[in-house]
Amino acid sequence: MASPSGNSSSGSDDLQQLMDQRKRKRMISNRESARRSRMKKQTHLNELMAQVNQLKEQNNQIVSNINMVSQVYLNVEAANSVLRAQMAELSNRLQSLNEIINCINSTIDETEINCEDDFLNPWNLLHVNQPIMASADAFMY
Repeated sequence: MASPSGNSSSGSDDLQQLMDQRKRKRMISNRESARRSRMKKQTHLNELMAQVNQLKEQNNQIVSNINMVSQVYLNVEAANSVLRAQMAELSNRLQSLNEIINCINSTIDETEINCEDDFLNPWNLLHVNQPIMASADAFMY
């Protein structure tokens, strides 16, 4: 005859096996989930590292462009400075030439030179000349 305690021992063993089986399934599931999580984390890390490298490359290109533009700017500034100095020198020369012309014209006006042929008289040709008209503004762009 089957005793009630035998059945309960067998039922208890079955229950224990079922709980062990569920525990193993849960453990396997947890391991698989942890593995997927690690893989996902590694993939994300790899993507971030690729992005860091790309941003470093872009940064280097931008720094290179800034350096190049800065050098061009300095060259243009130097050329501009030279042109300003040349303009000042030419303006001074123009002013001096105009003063010379005015001085000569006023001297000729005060002195009458009698010459039979006006064409051959070089002082009369100066009356025809007009002062050189230019200003520093003509040289500025």
